Amino acid sequence: MSTLTNILDRSTDLPPEKREWLHLLTGDWQILADIAFADLVLYVCVDDMPLAAAQTRPATAATLYDNDVVGETNAEFSEDIHAAAASREVLSTDGQDINYTFVPVNCAGEIIAVLMVASALVPDRVPGQAQENYEDIRDHLIKMITTGDFPLWGAPTGYKHGTPRVSDGLIHLDNDGRVSYASPNAVSHFRRLGVETSLAGNVLVELVTNQIRNQVFVDESLPVVLLGRAAWLVELEANGVIISLRAVPLSDNGRRAGALILCRDISELRRQERELITKDTTIREIHHRVKNNLQTVSALLRLQARRATSEETRASLAAAQRRVSAIAVVHDCLSQNLEEIVDFDEVFVPVMRMVRDVSITDSQVVTEFQGTFGEVSAEQATALGVVMNEIIANAVEHGLQGGGHLTISAQRNGTELNIDVIDDGVGIPGSPAGLGTQIVRTMVAGELNGTIVWNPRPEGGTIVELRLRMNVNGRA
Repeated sequence: MSTLTNILDRSTDLPPEKREWLHLLTGDWQILADIAFADLVLYVCVDDMPLAAAQTRPATAATLYDNDVVGETNAEFSEDIHAAAASREVLSTDGQDINYTFVPVNCAGEIIAVLMVASALVPDRVPGQAQENYEDIRDHLIKMITTGDFPLWGAPTGYKHGTPRVSDGLIHLDNDGRVSYASPNAVSHFRRLGVETSLAGNVLVELVTNQIRNQVFVDESLPVVLLGRAAWLVELEANGVIISLRAVPLSDNGRRAGALILCRDISELRRQERELITKDTTIREIHHRVKNNLQTVSALLRLQARRATSEETRASLAAAQRRVSAIAVVHDCLSQNLEEIVDFDEVFVPVMRMVRDVSITDSQVVTEFQGTFGEVSAEQATALGVVMNEIIANAVEHGLQGGGHLTISAQRNGTELNIDVIDDGVGIPGSPAGLGTQIVRTMVAGELNGTIVWNPRPEGGTIVELRLRMNVNGRA
């Protein structure tokens, strides 16, 4: 696979800090591609031949490269690429219907790569004010690459979902923070915020200040972003509208030359995220309340079992109480997770201890757990908890009445979960019968998509083999 990391590792001897510079450049070069309406290809020199290390296409115009050139050498423009690197100057040449601009990439005073900017000689749009502003911003960004001022070192990384791009909305500011140009999308975004005045010719931060005077909370970095003085990302909320704003300061030989503000209306996106958070919180609260209710039911069953006069009734109530407690443990784990998935190892250990402690009277049983169950969906976690509760209780109460050793081995391979429950007790002749066994068989075949068999252990005792298929993200 040809990736920037692989190509740099395999083909160059650039030190880590210069490799990181190229990663930062390709992480943020979509701005230049969209502003210049151009395809970008990053070339590094390998054995005196330019090698394409990365490529991106514009979201604002048709691509000129239908094919992927990453990992390929470029003999056609080898001379131009070497000349740009050697001269440290931006060079340009025209091909058939395409203009090629070669930009030397400067990092700490050293040219470490060359960026080829390929744009159509005849653009597929009507020239106008937008074209002039875009060309001005493009020229600033290209020069910043040659002087080592772009990408913007220290700019925030790991942008949240909804980070604006050029096509979402663009505002060009001068040194005083005054709007030189605002794209139609940007005008619409600020109109929804309540800014009725024309953006062009006005100081952006002053227009926004009038809309947020009564806001209880305002991001302290907002004025810096609106003036274009720092490469940062903020969210502005007013009148029920949320706008994501990203500032890209422009410079000319180290001097400020205005800024580029990208903006996007993310009101609906954030509303959906808030709904999801609310739903997650509600689900967690439901699991918590279910756990509390189950614990109450368990306590009532335990109390009823103690007052029962019939031994059979007492045993049945104790078994029911144990099953309810096992389900309560599952819901306790679910109430602590944001997702409807649990690490069943965390569920099983308390279930195993609970069953062992409840079932044992005078005889000592040593339990051992090996392997891992892995992650299990909420629906299957409840069924698996009840099944393991029944199998362990059955082994302790019937197979290990005189004490012994109980081993639970779990092996997970993707969606397949193999469980062996082994005891060295008296053994069980044939398959056990009863309500507990019926519950186990029903849940294993239905909710756990598997099989279960009881086999005699050659050295004495019983081996219970479970072969289950777990759901992964809702799929079996």
